[in-house]
Amino acid sequence: MPISPVQIPKRLISSEIVNFAAQRPAEFMELCENQYDARVRRAVETILDSGRGLVLLTGPSSSGKTTSAKRLAEVVRNSGRRSEVISLDDFFVGEGRYPKRPDGSDDYECVEALDIPLLQDCLRELAETGECDVPQFDFLTQKPSGKTHHVDCRDGVAVVEGLHAFNPVLTDHLPQTARLLIYASLREEYCDTIGARTVATRDIRLARRLTRDALFRGHGADFTLNLWPHVCSSENRYIKVFKNRADLVLDTSFSYEPCLWSGMLGPMLETVDPESKHAARLAALCAQLQPFTPIAGQAVPQRSILREFIG
Repeated sequence: MPISPVQIPKRLISSEIVNFAAQRPAEFMELCENQYDARVRRAVETILDSGRGLVLLTGPSSSGKTTSAKRLAEVVRNSGRRSEVISLDDFFVGEGRYPKRPDGSDDYECVEALDIPLLQDCLRELAETGECDVPQFDFLTQKPSGKTHHVDCRDGVAVVEGLHAFNPVLTDHLPQTARLLIYASLREEYCDTIGARTVATRDIRLARRLTRDALFRGHGADFTLNLWPHVCSSENRYIKVFKNRADLVLDTSFSYEPCLWSGMLGPMLETVDPESKHAARLAALCAQLQPFTPIAGQAVPQRSILREFIG
């Protein structure tokens, strides 16, 4: 039986090696960015060699799946083929139609929060013809706008990204010869000088989300840390349970990241009430990152997918 790509062990990198490379930060970051670009190019080569015109991409929160989907489509277009990104978020059923959680609140994360019949029709059309009319969701009113966007990826690749991209409800009616499943995932963790793991991939993703929420969503660290257990629970229920269906894993790790978050998360400690139940969790995360030589956010290349989190 072939080994699933998501069963391949993660890399464990010593903080000593990271800090040695961080002595020349510009070269270190350029190396990491080039490695990611090479992974994207190899993924596109696999897609085009497969002859499949429909890519379904998922990954856990803050794995960089949205920006990675755009990068895949960009590389496909650079090869002379048509390509567009379709977000599953545009298929939300909208206010008043969402399923309810046991406490009566709207459940935005279950697959039933999407217009499944409409989504199935669109995916089938994309698989069969390379074209479809994609709805446009109005996030201001939290309802479908009634408008559509025509997607034409004939002789190219449509990249569909979102939380439920691997869900059998959406994929099992599609011919396997027409679709390819990609899992965007961090594959690098960090250890101390004796080899004990100190920073896991979930820690890096939390650092990404804390920063993005603070800079772009108006959410303080308390809000994000309060939500994080629910985010992780949803990942386990809706994403990781299907990850072994992946045809390909796109590694979205950057070895210089611990240095980046080491410098950016420290000031957040001052924004959290010391008596808050989340203060200890944030302090622990900062302590995990403290051994890494800080790299300023301004130094991150503009093309980096990490700009999704730091602006």
